[in-house]
Amino acid sequence: MKKSGIILLATLLLGFLLPQSLTIPVSGATAKDYNPDSFWYYPWGKSVTHKGVDIFAKKGTPVVAATSGLVVRCGNIPMGGNIVLVLGPKWRFHYYAHLQSIKTGAFSFVKKGEAIGTLGDTGNAVGKPPHLHYAIVTALPYPWRWDDDRQGWKKMFYLNPIDFLKR
Repeated sequence: MKKSGIILLATLLLGFLLPQSLTIPVSGATAKDYNPDSFWYYPWGKSVTHKGVDIFAKKGTPVVAATSGLVVRCGNIPMGGNIVLVLGPKWRFHYYAHLQSIKTGAFSFVKKGEAIGTLGDTGNAVGKPPHLHYAIVTALPYPWRWDDDRQGWKKMFYLNPIDFLKR
């Protein structure tokens, strides 16, 4: 095996070995602030199926990093509005959408619990109660999660954040 292959394999393994511990990403929020049945809810607008959890709070409430990681993108997109995308342990991307403001920058490292923005109603959440859409997407597929549900093949990539927030 070439040296570059060994480095790539070591990097992949290291990512999986990093411990993951999540905190609820909305300051002061509890399980009462989100619907435990909202993940993979159908029908759900243009995205067909809801692939995350919406955590409700007052506009301007601090949003914190659910886990430590590298901010790989922040900015504005049509459906998500103001977003932050963090690459965390286990090669999982943590997606924070509908932010009112962003308080971090791309390619910065954030620690679990560090403020990354404030809760809002941007993107396709305009006119709806302020909330954070939080999703976890794995960079490497989990083929055993695929099923014949509507968009079931996407379950290989989307993990239910509620399973991790309960811990």
